[in-house]
Amino acid sequence: QVQLVESGGGLVQAGGSLRLSCVASGGTLSTYAMAWFRQAPGKEREFVSHITFSGGTTYAESLKGRFTSSRDNAKNTVYLRMDSLKPEDTAVYYCAARPLFGSTQIRDYTTWGQGTQVTVST
Repeated sequence: QVQLVESGGGLVQAGGSLRLSCVASGGTLSTYAMAWFRQAPGKEREFVSHITFSGGTTYAESLKGRFTSSRDNAKNTVYLRMDSLKPEDTAVYYCAARPLFGSTQIRDYTTWGQGTQVTVST
């Protein structure tokens, strides 16, 4: 069973950047699609991006151009680069895995990390 651990969150000023990492253990990520979701206080968890096993990416429409997902299968790691951060990007960011192809739906993912907090100040 693959286990996921996110890192890289923190406090950043509006306009700044962060890169989140998600490292897998207990298996290889090369045959998994990986996704990022986020959950802001008092809000439902929402889709951010996913990257297929072959590297194809999909982003939430509102985040296109600011967020970039990538993967390094040799390191069993996926990344989420976040630029031009806004206070409304404040949330706990989660990575998730499912075989081969990505999905924008929470219910399609069975493996989740514990999340990493991102706080964007004004």
